[in-house]
Amino acid sequence: MKPFQLIFREEELTQAAARFMQQIAPYKHLAFYGSMGAGKTTFIKALCQSIGTSDLVSSPTFAIVNEYTSAGQETIYHFDFYRIKEAEELLDIGFYEYCSPQHFCFIEWPEKAEHLLPDSFVKVTLKVLSDGTRELSCPV
Repeated sequence: MKPFQLIFREEELTQAAARFMQQIAPYKHLAFYGSMGAGKTTFIKALCQSIGTSDLVSSPTFAIVNEYTSAGQETIYHFDFYRIKEAEELLDIGFYEYCSPQHFCFIEWPEKAEHLLPDSFVKVTLKVLSDGTRELSCPV
């Protein structure tokens, strides 16, 4: 896999998400790493819009998972593991059933249950640079 890096400003978010989706195709399972405030939720919202959902995309912090549907009827699962106390909680909600190859699956705070992630997940790192731009990097 060839590493991919993208640096963008907040006003370039929509274009950055579209470019990223082109770059990572055909991968659909993405694990987003980054500190609080790095922009994980905001970037996932832009990704969902680039896929074509008109659903309201919000952080699933308390629900653990939100489900959206694209205009092409593709299912998108958006997880937030931040409040997970024990990784095994994910087994109780049938986590692996969500990880079907035909569905998009985006995870925030994957480090909380990293050992449970299938190999299909691509690690995506987001960080805020000193000038306020965001740097996104992943191995594809």
